[in-house]
Amino acid sequence: MDRKAFISKDEWNRISEEQRQKIAIAISKDRIDEEYKKVPLPDTFYVKYGKRMLDILLGGLACIVFLPVNLLVAVITYFDVGTPIIFKQERVGQGGKLFSLAKFRNMTNERNEKGILLPPEKRVTKWGKFARRTSLDELLNFWSILKGDMSLIGPRPLPKKYSVRFSPYHQQRHLLRPGLECPFHDNALVGQGWQGRLDNDVWYVENISFKTDIIMSFLLVKKVFSKSERVASASGKTREFIGYCEDGSVMNEWNIPRKYLETIKGNMEI
Repeated sequence: MDRKAFISKDEWNRISEEQRQKIAIAISKDRIDEEYKKVPLPDTFYVKYGKRMLDILLGGLACIVFLPVNLLVAVITYFDVGTPIIFKQERVGQGGKLFSLAKFRNMTNERNEKGILLPPEKRVTKWGKFARRTSLDELLNFWSILKGDMSLIGPRPLPKKYSVRFSPYHQQRHLLRPGLECPFHDNALVGQGWQGRLDNDVWYVENISFKTDIIMSFLLVKKVFSKSERVASASGKTREFIGYCEDGSVMNEWNIPRKYLETIKGNMEI
């Protein structure tokens, strides 16, 4: 692969979030949406009512049980990164509807000389790495589950900026409420990055059932106690989903053709 044909890591780090979104939109306009497999949502009692009943029961119980822990984490977060202690961000929920997701902050707001936020891995604090590794920063998600914005198991809710980047096939991940996690049902998908993750989300929508959620719950517990998973989560290093390549495969920031720099060249020095 000729790296000169793609935007370099240094160039990408100097591009603001607004400019990255302009590039992503340009890529989405060039995307060719061919015929795709339409996923039917199972018409069962569990999908219509059972799953939500379990979310209310278990989500409410978790809110009560973890209340003391949340108070302690709030105090530590205050002394670690100051105020606000809560990070809120619009996420894409069921049917593409936006909702506000709350988490405990674990990053500083350090920026480079051009005012652009530093990469996440350079802003995560020591406490933040521990909170991520142990999922303490996400305990507030149980409130979102109780409210009905999320579910215990389901595709993870992604930031608003991603809503224009999905292909029609992967948009089907929004047929259900997003969840705390959607563990991989097939180990073959694990090493495929965003491609595997999004394909796994759509598989879950097509195969949702009480049995599937029980299996997924065990996989989630296993993931929480997996050292490699905890280290990866704590680092803050994740490649960003940008869109799709000409062959239909998922594109991240390491394989964006240089031609898309033309989209923002008038707004920055490359």
